[in-house]
Amino acid sequence: MELRLALPGHILGAAAALLVAAGATSGVPYAFKLIIDKGFAAGSSTQDIARWFEYLLMLVGVMALATAFRFFFVSWLGERTVADIRLAVHRNLLRLSPGFFEENRPAEITSRITVDTTIIEQVVGTTVSVALRNVVLAVACIVILFVLSPKLAGMMLLGLPVALGPIIILGRKVRAISTRSQDRIADVGAVTSEVLGAMKIVQAFGQQDRETGRFSDAVAKVFATARTRILLRAFMTAIAIFLMFGAIILIIWQGAVDVAAGRMTGGTIAAFVLYGGLLAGAFGALSEVYGDFLRAAGASERLTELLEAEPDIRAPANPKELPDPARGELEFDNVTFHYPTRRDVSALEGFSLTVKPRERLALVGPSGAGKTTIFQLAERFYDPQSGRVLLDGVDLRDADPADVRQRIALVPQETVMFAATARDNLRYGNWNATEDEIWQAASDAHAEEFLRKLPEGLDTYMGEGGARLSGGQRQRIAIARALLRNAPLLLLDEATSALDAESERLVQDALDRLMADRTTIVIAHRLATVRAADRIVVMDHGTIVEEGTHATLTRHGGLYARLARLQFEDRAA
Repeated sequence: MELRLALPGHILGAAAALLVAAGATSGVPYAFKLIIDKGFAAGSSTQDIARWFEYLLMLVGVMALATAFRFFFVSWLGERTVADIRLAVHRNLLRLSPGFFEENRPAEITSRITVDTTIIEQVVGTTVSVALRNVVLAVACIVILFVLSPKLAGMMLLGLPVALGPIIILGRKVRAISTRSQDRIADVGAVTSEVLGAMKIVQAFGQQDRETGRFSDAVAKVFATARTRILLRAFMTAIAIFLMFGAIILIIWQGAVDVAAGRMTGGTIAAFVLYGGLLAGAFGALSEVYGDFLRAAGASERLTELLEAEPDIRAPANPKELPDPARGELEFDNVTFHYPTRRDVSALEGFSLTVKPRERLALVGPSGAGKTTIFQLAERFYDPQSGRVLLDGVDLRDADPADVRQRIALVPQETVMFAATARDNLRYGNWNATEDEIWQAASDAHAEEFLRKLPEGLDTYMGEGGARLSGGQRQRIAIARALLRNAPLLLLDEATSALDAESERLVQDALDRLMADRTTIVIAHRLATVRAADRIVVMDHGTIVEEGTHATLTRHGGLYARLARLQFEDRAA
């Protein structure tokens, strides 16, 4: 907040320093005029000459200090602007529903937050300063040129439209190519992220050469697009410099004729030459920074898309309160749902199911049956196209999603571990948990023993994705996290399917404690873990095909019995 309050002061400081620096710079040629006309005049004493050079040194000193202050203030503004943009984009991303990230690659979003904001930082922290400085300098030079020689200055201004026309025309093409260039850079980031995340698979299957080729293709596309952009900018700069300096040379030519005819002093033409050079340099710099502005415009368009994206899932204007105390009852009423990226296939079709308070319900079925979709809808990551999902009798669309998720604890099959300490990973379920509560949850999840053996205990850094822990240890961390959540509804995506026997026994025991006194829905991959469920729901193609206990479903001889027979026969073999 302090940084934001200081923002107007930094803007004023930057503006003042910029004006002083530009004014001092524009005063240098006039100082040379005075030196030539008065300091070099016949009869001038050594003191007279020294006085004019002292003025020039003072002017240079002011210019140096003002430039330093301008650099500081403008660079600060650039960093502050980028920080605010990144915060705003990240804050908005956290509001968006999972459907947005199905249609937009996370690696590309990361590229926008990093690469595109860096471009804007360069523009705000450097390019804007250079542009404003040269605009002020150009205006000052034009005014002084008219004071020195209205005729020559008028001739110079007539050539400006000729120089600016090609810059504007080429600038439009540069902007379009700059946007395309940023998209290609995002593709490189996406390929890199994907390969680094699957490095073991790449090396296990010997696909290094293929991935090298795929990355090379992405880099080649970036280079090709950048080359086109660079060529256009180089051509644009060449045209601007040639036309501007060409016009100045022709005008100075005329000035030399006036000096020879006695209509102008040597100091005046010297100053005119210097001011003409400053003016040409200012316009040349503006033609270059114009390309930077166009590139930043392309980057800002991509960032604006993220800033203006609206979440599909949001709280209603007047959310309905969930009943207190919570019961943990979940109901699906004739639900039909299609994922945003698979609109032609129903994940659930006319699905109806009621999970009673404190009931242990197991979901069984082949891959793609719709089991995980039930979890997604229960958390209100998506809304169904038709039908209702109710928690404790309240339609989720009428409630605040934050209130709904506060009553749900999730233990996924693939445990998510953050690159943080063990303590932060545990209290992700309840950030305000006390030290005693954290250790109690760790004990109940059979995680206390290995956590106490860590080099720094709960303050030990876990590494990327919990790299310092085994699979079973990560699962027990996830269970402890859910215990700290202490929610009335537990969603359990079978957490023991990829564990060894010892780890499975410990995790299963921890799960039994976690499921006590709360409503539990288990996605069962191993049928041996659902025998104790109060009810088993068998799903296929988004519908319920069977329902009952393990014993009744086995006797029924349907899909569950077939899955059980295949699985147990495989185990016996």
